[in-house]
Amino acid sequence: MHPVGGGRRVTITDVARHAGVSTSAVSKVLRNAYGVSDAMRERVRGAMAELDYRPHAAARGMRGRTYTIGVLLDNLRNASFADILDGVGEHLRATEYQLLLGAAGFGAEDQARLARAMVDRQMDGLILIGPGFARREVLGVAASVPTVVIGHHDTADAYDTVVDADAEGAALVVDHLAGLGHRRIALTSAHGNAGTGWTGTPERVQRRGYRQAMRRHGLDAYARIATTAYSEEGGYRAGMELLTSGPRPTAVFAGADVAAMGVFRAARELGLAVPDDLSLAGYNNTALAALAPVRLTSVDQAGGLMGRTAARLLLERVEGRGTPVRVSVSPTLVVRGTTGPAPR
Repeated sequence: MHPVGGGRRVTITDVARHAGVSTSAVSKVLRNAYGVSDAMRERVRGAMAELDYRPHAAARGMRGRTYTIGVLLDNLRNASFADILDGVGEHLRATEYQLLLGAAGFGAEDQARLARAMVDRQMDGLILIGPGFARREVLGVAASVPTVVIGHHDTADAYDTVVDADAEGAALVVDHLAGLGHRRIALTSAHGNAGTGWTGTPERVQRRGYRQAMRRHGLDAYARIATTAYSEEGGYRAGMELLTSGPRPTAVFAGADVAAMGVFRAARELGLAVPDDLSLAGYNNTALAALAPVRLTSVDQAGGLMGRTAARLLLERVEGRGTPVRVSVSPTLVVRGTTGPAPR
């Protein structure tokens, strides 16, 4: 950092003086506050760049704000999180807020411990992606720091929610497969953390949408659900369970793309061709879905939009909005090469 006047640290007052504006104007730009003109923002950011100004996080924490946003998720191997994180980062990039990522693992206590650590470190807000720890713990965290929950459909006054319309997404897959003549359409779904108080987790809502769509097509008797982890190995185990016990489904809807890859492996080991012998669809439309030779039919949940929306809502919370907001994103089905007409 370039020193100002005898080697001292550049301050917000120096930036204001250099830009020819008030210190409150510089503060508003730092906070990305509503009502700041593009010209003012450009002027202040130009002065900050020329002076190599970097806000002092510790000092800001003592004044009540650290300009850090914590994002908590269970693991970094779930490709669907990448799109969400890209969206969060894209929105924060135009602000002075920095994103700090925490992968806590699948254990409820480990996740709760990390969330509490983020609060203790005075982060200005938290984004919780599909939290697997108790809802009462999340409510306690949200009472201490502005919070947005992504994925879970359970709402509360204490936090905002951003969800995919998961029941609608499941129906898109069933409608597509039924339209191709499939009747025995099976679903692989996640276990979820039992006893955590969440009733609207994505997998639960997705299962409900699947059952409703099967009923609507008169296929209740053919509905089958294999519960597994949303991982390649979990999908493989679910695929083996479904494809080696009769009557064998002619189509499998995997609740996540990564699980679909495991089902694909199981089908190949059993000598089944996709899509000639088995149609396969996934969920999330991750980068994996478009890769050859799989080219997976998948539901696009607009992860980038979900991330941008969560970041926007969180900064509104940080700025003082107290009324809860719930945003539901409409999914779309991307048809590729793993689904085709039901085998005769």
